[in-house]
Amino acid sequence: SFSILGDLVRVVGSERVSVTTLVGPNEDAHAFAPKPADARAIAQTKLLVTNGLGFEPWAQKLAKSAGYRGETVLASQGVKPRVMAEEKGHDDKSRHHDEADPHAWQNPGNVVLYVRNIAAALSQVDPAGSAVYQANTDAYIKELQTLDAWAKAQFAAIPVAKRKVITSHDAFGYFAAHYQISFLAPQGVSTDAEPSAKQVAQLIKQIQREKIRAVFVENMSNPKLLAQLSKDAGVTAGPALYVD
Repeated sequence: SFSILGDLVRVVGSERVSVTTLVGPNEDAHAFAPKPADARAIAQTKLLVTNGLGFEPWAQKLAKSAGYRGETVLASQGVKPRVMAEEKGHDDKSRHHDEADPHAWQNPGNVVLYVRNIAAALSQVDPAGSAVYQANTDAYIKELQTLDAWAKAQFAAIPVAKRKVITSHDAFGYFAAHYQISFLAPQGVSTDAEPSAKQVAQLIKQIQREKIRAVFVENMSNPKLLAQLSKDAGVTAGPALYVD
């Protein structure tokens, strides 16, 4: 369904698979609008890999409209979902309530589950490649474990009280919990709404009060907001974060 899953399928499948991603790099899966070409691509495939957890509600609708008859796998199967914090709209009515956070791949431990699910699904549609898929998965899990250990060592040098990040989209809950980092965002999980001037002003006060030293923007977000935050609050604008 989107580029990160595409990367994982290529790692597991190597030369035995041909991968098409519907939502490519630097595109927003939350705001994706399928085209007729996407329906044709799905109709011709043997396996549809989706994240699940409400991340791409358009995927099943697209598969149905395309008359898709192949297999479908939820890559996040078995992940213990985190619950999104309830948010308030401009009318002070709740916009989200007990909503699962779909961004589970932000924890490398969850990616281990993802690649195992992908390997099992590929083995189902291509039994002859089962040994290849298993070997690739085992090798990649070792890479993920090495990456996780490296990241923990980097963060260990920073006191927990100082592990505070400002970014533009509340999509780092799994990462934050795993590495004990606080992410503070000017908008909620949906990228289709701009924060109000009041919310931005409150955030600037929060940056100054909590002595935040850097703000970050996502690769697919409008950088103007965080540029304004860094200017008004006097903090450094960090490099792009790759979230979806």
